Amino acid sequence: MNNRAGSFLWNLRQLSTLVPTGRTVRLYPLAFCRPNIAYSNWNRRNLLNTFGNKMHSSTRYLFQDALIFKSEGDGCQTKGISTATVFTVDKLLCPRRLSFDSKHFLVSVNELKKSFHQEASDEDVLTKRRKPALISSTKLSQECNSLSDVLDIFSKAPTFPSSNYFSAMWTIAKRMSEDQKRFEKQLMFNHPAFNQLCEHVMREAKIMYFGDLLFSLHAIVKLGIPQNTLLVQTLLRVVQERINECDEKCLSVLSTILNTMEPCKNVDVLLAGLRMLVDEQVCKIKHVFTLQTVMRSIGKDAPIGLKRKLEMKALKELDQFSVLNCQHMFAVLAAMNHRSIILLNECSKRVTSNIHGCPFKILINILQSCRDLQYINIDLFKGIADYVATTFDIWKLKKVLFLLILFENFGFRPVGLMDLFIKKAADEPGFLNVKSLVGILNVYSSLNHFYKCQTHEFLEVMASALTGSLHHISSENLLNAVCSFCWMNYFPLALINQLLQKDIIDDLLTSGDVERNVHRLHVVATCLKLDDAPCHKDLDLVLPQLPPMTFCPQPKVAAVLSDLLGEGCFSQSVQLPHNYFIDFEIRMDANRSQVLPFSDVDVVTSTDIQRVAVLCVPKSAYCLDSTHPKGYLAMKMRHLKIMGFHVILVNNWEVEKLEMKDAVAFLKTKIYSPKALSSADIHLQSTC
Repeated sequence: MNNRAGSFLWNLRQLSTLVPTGRTVRLYPLAFCRPNIAYSNWNRRNLLNTFGNKMHSSTRYLFQDALIFKSEGDGCQTKGISTATVFTVDKLLCPRRLSFDSKHFLVSVNELKKSFHQEASDEDVLTKRRKPALISSTKLSQECNSLSDVLDIFSKAPTFPSSNYFSAMWTIAKRMSEDQKRFEKQLMFNHPAFNQLCEHVMREAKIMYFGDLLFSLHAIVKLGIPQNTLLVQTLLRVVQERINECDEKCLSVLSTILNTMEPCKNVDVLLAGLRMLVDEQVCKIKHVFTLQTVMRSIGKDAPIGLKRKLEMKALKELDQFSVLNCQHMFAVLAAMNHRSIILLNECSKRVTSNIHGCPFKILINILQSCRDLQYINIDLFKGIADYVATTFDIWKLKKVLFLLILFENFGFRPVGLMDLFIKKAADEPGFLNVKSLVGILNVYSSLNHFYKCQTHEFLEVMASALTGSLHHISSENLLNAVCSFCWMNYFPLALINQLLQKDIIDDLLTSGDVERNVHRLHVVATCLKLDDAPCHKDLDLVLPQLPPMTFCPQPKVAAVLSDLLGEGCFSQSVQLPHNYFIDFEIRMDANRSQVLPFSDVDVVTSTDIQRVAVLCVPKSAYCLDSTHPKGYLAMKMRHLKIMGFHVILVNNWEVEKLEMKDAVAFLKTKIYSPKALSSADIHLQSTC
């Protein structure tokens, strides 16, 4: 019996030499470190318990599913290779066939446990010393003040999952200024433990929780690790393989990641997978934030069917929308290039009714999104303009200018806000740089806005500020500024002289948007000849010819004029000097009481003829929701009057709605003078 007990103890000692406890072992390059398989708490009591529970099995295999490692003598190879600490395992089985006769196996299990109790306790103490304590990303971010601090902790005692370290670094980086963040990132890339952390994350990618995997990828991208690195591309591939593990939270994180990343093959494949997943699970999304994040990420080229599914889901959840959700909905729809009028209208009402306290950045984002979606809502625009005008003193002028530039894109003219801006800009011109000055002039000239007696003072301040920066202004900015001044019938001599320099003209005709530059130079030349410019009346500027204008026929107005005046009493599609075009020309007596037969001789020989220009005007020629003409139409009317025309504006959309009889009466009141109409009515009453 003693011999058999000795044999058993010998076998037990052989096991202890084969299996190192708590040692550092070699990981092969392709091996993944599985943290749920650990080895360092192995002891002989586990072996005895195994034998007690599984006496019916005669063959056991050592370390089933364990990591592969090499042992040399009593130690393990560790020099010059990646290492990992090995932890506890529950299945410890004998490496060789152990056959015992149960009749002679009289050694008490309790005695064996007692005999090895002291040695096992020593090994447990050693294991506790070597096993690193788990640490969360939140705790890391609280304890560390820099990215290098996190890497230092990792290098001393790596813990699973390694994603916690990247998440902690991104949390710390968000607290830093841009300069500090740039410096810390450089230190992070140069840290000796950084490459090791990247290797750990790649090894653990397939076995860590899917949420941890996505958070680590998000942190890695946000930290500025290049997208074409093996680390990022490996994680993208693993996410593709495990995308079916997405729950709602993971869906939100994945959508955020794809919004951040540049297009590449793996990103495109992942985006396609996300679209399929969203198409299947859109009805299961419970939170508005997740829904908006997904909508933002699916891309402008997503299938229209998927966009409509998301739109219907958003409409169903509309009652759950907070004010912030409504504010962000504009940017969400712009990101997916889907113009949902119903959704935009409902969100506009909520935004307008809760406009007070709205951050300026959100107001700008709303207007930019409306521009991208070509969505116009007068109440929304008025609400934003009135709010900014009411709180004008708390905003910087550059922010208000940016808002005005966006309003100008819609043709919207917020009178009160523009008046306040003129006063402020005239009082504090020092804040303006060249770009701001050119932007202001473009807004006010395009919307044809003048403010009582302060307009001339305002234009003088703008011209003086630009003149002071004359040597720093580019040719195109100079042209744009002078053209805007000309639209407003103001002619700053220093700027015009600088623009007409031969080298400036040559530069404009050979670089940049040449066609646009040529058109603007023609405008400047026309204004200098026709308006009350103090100089350059005899300017002979040689410019390329403008492309021929396309004539838009106006059949309804032509039919009305034929019925009202008769054939031969008007001319259609008339081309005038200075590249001006009018839809119809009528010749009348000086009092505009009688229409004269159309003849070129009458124009030359008679001084009692009044030429009438009928301009058929679309809505786009006016400021939004008004009949206030925009800058180009106002300048054209001014120049036609200088050329001897009486100008009549006929609104296309109004005439198209009228019956022929009503349209004739409408144009009659436009063409004939009020005095002539009243005398005609008196004559008609006397004959009756």
